[in-house]
Amino acid sequence: MTSIFIGELAGTATLLYLGNGVVANMLLKDTKGNGTGLLAIAAAWAFAVTVAIYVSTYFGSSGAHLNPIVTIAGCVKSGDWSLFPTFIGAQLLGAMLGQLLVWLHYKPHYDVTEDKGAIRASFCTDPAIKNTPFNFISEAFASALAVVALGTFSTIETGLGPFMVGILVWAIGLGLGGTTGYAINPARDLGPRIMHAILPIPNKGDSGWDYAWIPVLGPAAGAVLGAFILTLN
Repeated sequence: MTSIFIGELAGTATLLYLGNGVVANMLLKDTKGNGTGLLAIAAAWAFAVTVAIYVSTYFGSSGAHLNPIVTIAGCVKSGDWSLFPTFIGAQLLGAMLGQLLVWLHYKPHYDVTEDKGAIRASFCTDPAIKNTPFNFISEAFASALAVVALGTFSTIETGLGPFMVGILVWAIGLGLGGTTGYAINPARDLGPRIMHAILPIPNKGDSGWDYAWIPVLGPAAGAVLGAFILTLN
């Protein structure tokens, strides 16, 4: 069975399982990857998005958005919002499913980890320095860059697209990820944050809802800005 909804759900679940899986591997207690650092995280997220694109396409989403900013930018450019709920709903549910898989995969390590910040970081993002205007700018500008870059990839030879997207995510992670952890994807942050709130994790602390709007609205604003920039050509 294939459809846009199933493709987006499966692809986004894959993205989060691998992407937040590496964060859990680095931060949770007694894992074999503990302390491997930002380079490992950026690389794994880059590879995760490439794999997720193939999964999403196979299960029926030829566009393989995996990210509301891609959906928003496409809707802004085309003026057609008819499939917006399908894409966004599938992406959010897929992100929640992917995070559930991360929790199940690393549950023994969650059970022994006492660091509340480390636990939450394996679910959702937080700023390195909390500064609301600049945190918002970081997410918005990085997302706008992502949308513009993705818009140029249509000129790339067919077949290279997923790898170029992976390189883009890698570059954003290494170049721009030091401020807010580069959510650049509202579903990627909100879905796991919801799971953090509802899953029975010892020592998990609060879910950081005071910050949660920034990795949702910041990337959304960046998507609109990026779509506008693409129309200038």
